[in-house]
Amino acid sequence: MTVLAAGDISPGILGFTVVALIGFALYLLIKSMNKQISKIEVPSEAELRQQESVKNAD
Repeated sequence: MTVLAAGDISPGILGFTVVALIGFALYLLIKSMNKQISKIEVPSEAELRQQESVKNAD
């Protein structure tokens, strides 16, 4: 273990805890974002053409 001089500052356990909590929050946010993105339904090109032909027919 290294002995710190009187003026040295170290992040210590509090710094590690803050970084770990930010990392965990980021993990949860990315997990939630992937869940929400997977719910999005993208129409196929055939459906888009069919919708355009219906609009043009009106």
